[in-house]
Amino acid sequence: MVRLGFTGFAVFDTRSVESTYPVRQGTFTSRDLPGDDSPYGVVDPGLASERGYHNRTPDGSGRPQEWPADQYAALTGTFESGDSRVAHGHPIPEGGCLGQAARKLYGPPPPATKVNGVKLSGYYSLAMELWYTSHKEANKDPAWKKADRAWSDCMKKKGFRYSDPDKASLDSDWFAHEKPSDKERKTAAADARCKLDTGYVPAVHALEARSQKTAIGRNKEKLDATRAADERAMRKARTIIGDAS
Repeated sequence: MVRLGFTGFAVFDTRSVESTYPVRQGTFTSRDLPGDDSPYGVVDPGLASERGYHNRTPDGSGRPQEWPADQYAALTGTFESGDSRVAHGHPIPEGGCLGQAARKLYGPPPPATKVNGVKLSGYYSLAMELWYTSHKEANKDPAWKKADRAWSDCMKKKGFRYSDPDKASLDSDWFAHEKPSDKERKTAAADARCKLDTGYVPAVHALEARSQKTAIGRNKEKLDATRAADERAMRKARTIIGDAS
């Protein structure tokens, strides 16, 4: 950042920065949007009856640090319409200063790939790709479809018509409000109860775990290389911090 002309960073206290990804000033929002920390959605009927699908655990790491637009662009290499790709006469590197730092630690990033139309890039793109593809593979298993049907039949008896839990948790009605409505809470509570009554989570988890283990086995060499790259990056980071101390 100093080389890009932000001279104040020469005395910047990095210890004061929260361990959260930076956000552009004026864009951070704390809206309580629907979502859940569980990979299979709501599973506790009591909590669901209180929170509906607004069931994320609050982030205890502190409020993300906001950066002025010019600093944010230089830091992340992320630009909005009208942003300059030059800072104080210096071209901003690809990925900004964070990208440059990552390349110093890890070397060139692996080639980007597309999964279901979504571009995956960066040093952990392989892990994200395998997570996604193994889930899709498991989801095609007849046993998963059977679990969906059992859950759906249970929901119908309670007056709710959804073909699978994703359809329930992603109902557009829940996104219209910051706080859960009565309808959302009742739906979520029924969702969680039907998961328990039908044994939904153990059934689909077993299928997904099996698919993930297969994916890991097929890509062991690449994953081992990713782990080795992590270890090298950690050693480099310690050296850089030690030299600067």
